[in-house]
Formats: sequence, C-alpha cells, structure tokens
Amino acid sequence: MSYDQITYETRGAVALVTLARPEKLNAWTPRMGMEQADAIARANADPAIGAIVMTGAGRGFCAGADMEATFKSRIEGVDPGGNTAAGQGGMPAGLDWVATARAAKPLVAAVNGAAVGIGMTMILPFDVIVASEQAKLGMLFIKVGLVPELASTHFLVQRMGFGRASEMCLSGRIYSAVEAHQAGLVDVLTSAGDLLPRAFAIAESFAANPDPQLRMIKKLLTENGSASDLAAVQERESALLRECWKSPEHAEAVAAFLEKRPPRFRTVPGR
Repeated sequence: MSYDQITYETRGAVALVTLARPEKLNAWTPRMGMEQADAIARANADPAIGAIVMTGAGRGFCAGADMEATFKSRIEGVDPGGNTAAGQGGMPAGLDWVATARAAKPLVAAVNGAAVGIGMTMILPFDVIVASEQAKLGMLFIKVGLVPELASTHFLVQRMGFGRASEMCLSGRIYSAVEAHQAGLVDVLTSAGDLLPRAFAIAESFAANPDPQLRMIKKLLTENGSASDLAAVQERESALLRECWKSPEHAEAVAAFLEKRPPRFRTVPGR
C-alpha cells in the first residue's frame, strides 16, 4: 500500500509511523486508519524490527476524526470510506484496530500535541504512552453527541480507574499532559525535545527482547488483565510457558547466560 496520510521509516530495530496531515492536526480518516494498520503489519513482518513508535507530524498528534470527511459525510448519507458503517468504532469494515494493536509488536505512542477523540482512543491499547508536556488529551465524544469507541471504555478504566475515567468521559474535558500523567493515563511525561528520544529508548528496550515471547506476554496481558478466574489465568500462562521451554529463544538466553555473553535474538539474513 502507498501512504498518503502517514509516513513510515525504520531506525535500527524500531519502526516509526508518523501521522502526516499536519495542516489538519493529523485529523483521522478511514484512509489513515487503513494506512496505519498496513504500516503495523509491515513492521510485524520485518524480522529486523522489534518495536513500533507512532507519533504525529507538526504540532498535533491527532485532533480526532476529520469532522467534514467523516461525521458530515455520514450525516449526509455518504460513507466516509471503507464501509465504516459495517466496521468497529468507525474503522473500515474488516479492520479490528484493538486486535491489531494487541497482536502487534510492542507499540509506543509518542504524543506530541493534541490527542483527542479517536486520536486518544487509538492509542489506549498501545503498550506505553509517552507524552510531551505540550500534549493535551481528551475524550470529547459527549461534546459531539457520540459515545467512545475502540474498547476505550475498557482501556480507560484499566489505565485511570473507574472514577477518573467516568469524569473524563462524562465531562468531555481536555486534560493537560501533566494532569493525564498524574491520573495514570500517560505512562511517561517528557519535555517536547525529549519526546522521540525517550519513546525510542523505550521501544529499543523492547526490541532487544525475543519477538515470540513479546507477543505472548502481550496476549497474556490482554486476556488476563481483567480476568477474575485465577485458575484460568494460570492455565493460559502455563500453556505459553510450556511453549517457551521448547523455543530457540529460551535456549539462546540460557546459553548466553552460561557463556557470559549478550543473547542474540534478532538475526536478519542478508543484513
């Protein structure tokens, strides 16, 4: 797929996906969603890549859905593209954004400016949210007569707790990055100049680890994070642990420890 609304580049073992509609504060469209999903799949398929950073071009991360290209179009009876009426949360039909994010290589959001509406819900299933002190975050759905999407009513409660998530969603208030960090929504708060370096440092720390086990841990966190049946939680862990015992990555880690050398998890033929 060719990209019109994002850019994709690699820096070492990290892929950088940048939302690239800066003249509209990177307002989201179905086309952007398809390009984002394609970029994630591209990084997943590249054995040289171990983690993904997503950020926005210009002074915003993503100012929500493009009002004219999505909401106005839908009100006028025209689908914004990709048969979003049949999709999940306004995404094109067949694109499960939450499943895409949770099954992907580790995802780090580098929030450089406004992240509101879908600009916020798209990153809630990411593994780590890093935000510049200049960022602003908000669940503005109530302000436009809508409800949240992309399982955000689950992830927001997981990240912030029930009371804070309720206040954020029911008020439609914009949070500063500092307030969002204090509330547990933002994992890491940085200066504007340190945003990408910090996001990349976190992504590189993930990319140093073996891919299959990274995906397994993400799967366990997804399935067990809200589970109350502890026996089932342990069953899922044990099933994957038995797979790990037989894996070449586990064997390499043990051999590296005994031989007092760094493990070699990421070997890329021809590079």
